[in-house]
Amino acid sequence: MKKYILQISIVFFLLTSIQVSAQNYTTHAVKEGETLQSISSKYRVTPYTILQSNKEIKTASGIKPNTILIIPLNGAVVTQQEKPQEKEIQEQKKPLSFSRHRVRKRETLFGLTQRYKITEEQLKRYNRQLYAEPLKKGMVLQIPKFPEPTEEDERALDFETYTVLPKETRWSIAHKYGITVDSLVTLNPDLSKSSDYLAVGQELQLPRPKGDSLEDQQVDLYTSFTVPAKQTLYSLGKEYGIPSDSIVKLNPEIMQLGGLKEGMVLRLPKKKDTSGEVNTENFIFYEVKPKQNIFRLTQNLKITRDELFQLNPDLENGLKAGMVLKLPKEKAEGLEVKNALVLDKINLIDSINIENRPKLVFMLPFRLDRVDFNDRKKTLSQIKTRRDISLSTGFYSGAMVALDSIKKMGVSVDVKTYDTERNQDKVKEILFRENLYGVSAIIGPMTSSTLNEVAVQAASKNIPVIAPIASDSELSHGNVYFSVPTDEVLRQKMLSYLKKIHTDQNVVIIADSTHQVAHDSILNKFPAAQIAKIIDNKSLHLDQFLIMLSEDKENWVFVETAQPNMVSSVSSILNSAISEETRVQMFTTNFNNAFENDAISSTHLSNLKFTYPSFYRATANDSFTKAYRKRYKGLNPDRYAVRGFDVTLDVLLKLAHKNNLFETSKIIGLTEYTGNSFNYFNNWSSGYYNTACYLMEYDSLRIKEIKLNDL
Repeated sequence: MKKYILQISIVFFLLTSIQVSAQNYTTHAVKEGETLQSISSKYRVTPYTILQSNKEIKTASGIKPNTILIIPLNGAVVTQQEKPQEKEIQEQKKPLSFSRHRVRKRETLFGLTQRYKITEEQLKRYNRQLYAEPLKKGMVLQIPKFPEPTEEDERALDFETYTVLPKETRWSIAHKYGITVDSLVTLNPDLSKSSDYLAVGQELQLPRPKGDSLEDQQVDLYTSFTVPAKQTLYSLGKEYGIPSDSIVKLNPEIMQLGGLKEGMVLRLPKKKDTSGEVNTENFIFYEVKPKQNIFRLTQNLKITRDELFQLNPDLENGLKAGMVLKLPKEKAEGLEVKNALVLDKINLIDSINIENRPKLVFMLPFRLDRVDFNDRKKTLSQIKTRRDISLSTGFYSGAMVALDSIKKMGVSVDVKTYDTERNQDKVKEILFRENLYGVSAIIGPMTSSTLNEVAVQAASKNIPVIAPIASDSELSHGNVYFSVPTDEVLRQKMLSYLKKIHTDQNVVIIADSTHQVAHDSILNKFPAAQIAKIIDNKSLHLDQFLIMLSEDKENWVFVETAQPNMVSSVSSILNSAISEETRVQMFTTNFNNAFENDAISSTHLSNLKFTYPSFYRATANDSFTKAYRKRYKGLNPDRYAVRGFDVTLDVLLKLAHKNNLFETSKIIGLTEYTGNSFNYFNNWSSGYYNTACYLMEYDSLRIKEIKLNDL
């Protein structure tokens, strides 16, 4: 039985072999350095035909070494039914014509295929004696002449479809293909004009990279190489990333002298950059501006000329505006970087275009529906006691000073203001009644429900919405700028700073159950930290806590709570523990109203050098304060007024530079004003998040900013 099965297998194999040999296609194993275009030329078929015959290969970039390709020798597409192991075979097309060639002495099959630009298989097919005997002097051969690839075939292969990989950006892909970002957008008109977002798996139309056409099968940049002892062609090819036969073609003296010899000076292409995948995890990017030169770039980017050229070999052909250069990730520390792109520092005040005339809309809960202007006393009481009214009026009063300031700079602004009454239906009514066409930006509303309503409707008109006091939203809004940093941003700012200055301090964590995230984050940075026990989530187990304090080391005590009584109690206990032997400093990663309660002693906080992260800082007697007093007859601005001024002036200056906040956000990094800073990070579909904040410290009964650049 086994013998019978073996016989059937042999017969089947022989039949299959006979069938394959009769078919009008062959297979080709891709070698190092080969491209789709070079393979198609070798077999005298169009690149399109090869791609269509190998459906698993989507683009020219899919042609990798050791890939086995089906090559239709008659120029017709080999469908899935026509590939090996199938029955139907199309009849072979004949060449256009033949020429005759008499073989001379020392001619080879390879030389003939190169001379007549045909494959060895094509030569043998029309000269069948070559299957059985070697090439001999005096043989008369038929040389087939096949049709040239059409211009349409060539043009169809000028571009390829590229699939976006994780952590790639427009900048990294543009660098990979050696084009500008503007060119990338032109080739892909469906890309968003208001965002740099690219989704993983998104397909882009891009020019084929250099090396995918015969015209590009040349090396532009060469270097000299002196052959050391024991060097082989294989090791040299591996070192320079090119096939051994390419080295021989560049240096024909190797064959003339009988192989690679020590001391030979060879002409070799410059080594390929092997520093890794081009994405945001490995590199940052810079787009070259007009009139820049190499010297200025190296100065501004804090990189040597050699480093820059090694990472960007195309610079050997000259610096051009629009080029996207890649830089080492570690260079980001000394540069202004946003979304992996290095930004040029722009002075917004010096970059105003007075021809821009922004249209600004304020939507704030003034609660005029609740105010009785006939009762002055009651009205003043409402403004003082109702947070929504006091916040809105304070914010708007500062915004008016910002409008005065931008007007003095020569910029005219159209302004409309609406009272949202803190009511979603009222917001819907405003949006239905008013025409938002041409609006440059909307500042407000303040509550989450009204903000969501405005954001959705503004998105349909591509209008940015600035959230005055929100740091996040339950819904994703790609057009919302959250002007307050998230708790996570503030926490990481504090912990990164402390980790940088930490030596051997004794770390103790006091955190109630509602601050578990802060507890875990601190413990992650300081694994040796001690955890203080809290009784009923309200107070410390005093005896156990005092034992945790060290007399040999400085004590860093984190207090993570929103309860004023606990803050008051802990700060009092820590203040009492301070002595010549015991040094204590108090921190929090979540500064909230509990730390500003009247029950908290400022003296205690000052003695403890209490340190915390904050999205605002105290204002001095600056130009804004003076302008505010002048406008409002001696009144001092409160925190809300400062915020209103800073948020509004930031938006207006950016719109005055380029009347499109989305576009300006790509090129503007950190901006600082009276009491607030802004550095928006585009989290694509979720919105723009402010990552700028401060570290503040109590010192001698005053609160001062910790300057990180002084470390």
